[in-house]
Amino acid sequence: MNKSLLIGGLLALGVPTLAWAAEGAVAPEYRLMTFMVFGAIIMLTMYVTYMASKKVHSASDFYTAGGGISGLQNGWAIAGDYLSAASFLGIAGLISLYGYDGFMYSVGWLVAYITVLLVIAEPCRNIGKYTLADILAYRNDPKKTRVVGAISVITVSTFYLTAQMVGGGVLVKTLIGIDYEISVMAVGVLMLAYVLFGGMVATTYVQIIKAILLVIASIILVMLVWAPYGFSLPEFLTAVVGDAKVQGQVAKLLGDSAESMSPAELGQRFLEPGLYLKDPLDQISLGMALVFGTAGLPHILMRFFTVPNAQEARKSVIWAMAIIGGFYVLTLFLGMGAAIHVGAADIALIDKGGNMAAPLLAQYLGGGADSMMGNFMLAFVAAVAFATIVAVVAGLVLAAASAMAHDIYVGVIRGEHATSAEQVKAARVSTVIVGAMAIAIGIAAKGQNVAHLVALAFAVAASANLPCVLLTLYWKRCNTGGIMAGMIIGTVSAIALVMVSPNMTYPLKVKADATKLIAEAPAKRAGFEAKLTDAALIGSARVTTTKALAKLEKDVTKAEEDLIKYADKTTSMMGLEEPLIKLKNPGIISIPLGFLAVIFGSLLWGRDRRSEEKWTELYVRQNTGLGASNAHAH
Repeated sequence: MNKSLLIGGLLALGVPTLAWAAEGAVAPEYRLMTFMVFGAIIMLTMYVTYMASKKVHSASDFYTAGGGISGLQNGWAIAGDYLSAASFLGIAGLISLYGYDGFMYSVGWLVAYITVLLVIAEPCRNIGKYTLADILAYRNDPKKTRVVGAISVITVSTFYLTAQMVGGGVLVKTLIGIDYEISVMAVGVLMLAYVLFGGMVATTYVQIIKAILLVIASIILVMLVWAPYGFSLPEFLTAVVGDAKVQGQVAKLLGDSAESMSPAELGQRFLEPGLYLKDPLDQISLGMALVFGTAGLPHILMRFFTVPNAQEARKSVIWAMAIIGGFYVLTLFLGMGAAIHVGAADIALIDKGGNMAAPLLAQYLGGGADSMMGNFMLAFVAAVAFATIVAVVAGLVLAAASAMAHDIYVGVIRGEHATSAEQVKAARVSTVIVGAMAIAIGIAAKGQNVAHLVALAFAVAASANLPCVLLTLYWKRCNTGGIMAGMIIGTVSAIALVMVSPNMTYPLKVKADATKLIAEAPAKRAGFEAKLTDAALIGSARVTTTKALAKLEKDVTKAEEDLIKYADKTTSMMGLEEPLIKLKNPGIISIPLGFLAVIFGSLLWGRDRRSEEKWTELYVRQNTGLGASNAHAH
């Protein structure tokens, strides 16, 4: 095992050296330093995995770290599980481009943990053993509920996993120029090493390390951003409102309506809602998916089985809320700091979604693109973001592998009669299968719009998993029929609605946008070239104009490729020329359908003797913890 870990570590470190094909945000002369920073963080996590591998002796050790994780440790691990690249890079980026609206994602995700704390954490710890299906199978038909529960877990994990893998590939490629495919493979190899050898022990401690590094990096950046204003929030916000780059971005977003507004009004508008989330119904639907989806995410639910008792489960959620909440406050400064120091235009040049706002802010605060300290800070933030993705992927793979091995193989195929050694072997085989699938899907999804994958993950979790868990725990009439109906209808409705939503690719729109961009390109190109001929254009202004011209040429090339790619296509993969529904997230429709499916499925199923007999025992156990030590004796 030691040799395998060493080989895995060397491979993970060596993979990035194979190719720096694309031009990234790090200058060539600083790429060796970047590699060393990445390598240091990777070696630290590999050492943790090596030490953790010595503690994995049973299925309980592999899945739940033997229930030996404290509430504080689990709180940090939950934070590490939840503070993915989307939280660090995505939210900071949205705030830098759209101001107040970007912060609303943080609010939705934080509120979600109130739901988790009040209705999920303690009962789940008292009822289950390893997985979501354990909770459902407690009072319902074990085989039927394990199959549908496992399918739901694998579905959610796969969608979430693919988005993280693609995100990892794009992140590293964009930042330092590593080939996309190589980056995805590096994420996959590291993740497999963490899970395969260290199980939940290694995954937990890697997530803790990653969360601490992420918080430290963010605090340092926030201090550097905030210090010039005497750590005064009013003075900082006044600077944001008065910044010309912020005012220009707001004017661009508002279009014609901005013509009648003063610069001060434009700046103030940055601190108000409506620049990004313009449709109230879409806001509500997205909020429902974020709040309810979090409580149904399988890799989050698994974390409650790693603590020794329900008290520690509650404590872990409280710590997680404090850490996550504090971090989201930091993203406000990161995003607005990037808006005033880097500027939305330069951020969008690197990534139009704004995901590189925090790394570019780090580079700026360190001295800029031409300085060693600037590139060191960029490299450190990039490495932390990379570790973030790997840690989240590890948690997702462990959740999917547990569903495949524990629920389907041990619970259904072997009828709960597998030995501990057989369970560990099944878990590791499942991990390799899921990991290989993740790498393959991540590479295959290169260049694709993966927004719908994230939407699917949260929508399925909120529409299928949460209704089944809640009603199993709190509704006496809930039974096997309701669980099967809820899982199937919740999953199918969420997937079907996303497949006909704006998240999909619609060739007619793609071609129309591409044609418009190509038609406008000559005038824009001429404008940039005219600016560059002006000797008075020096310094950062010349650099920005050069970057803008390069981006234009890149966009034109992409548009031409799109016209060729979709030349003979007029409809999406669902046969639609345009979205059937306007909602980007179907939560407002699919979540009620999931709850209704459980209710009517239970009522139509008829009498379920097992469910009735187990209800009293479940009620007592979830509220008192009596018998929790013998969880999953069923």
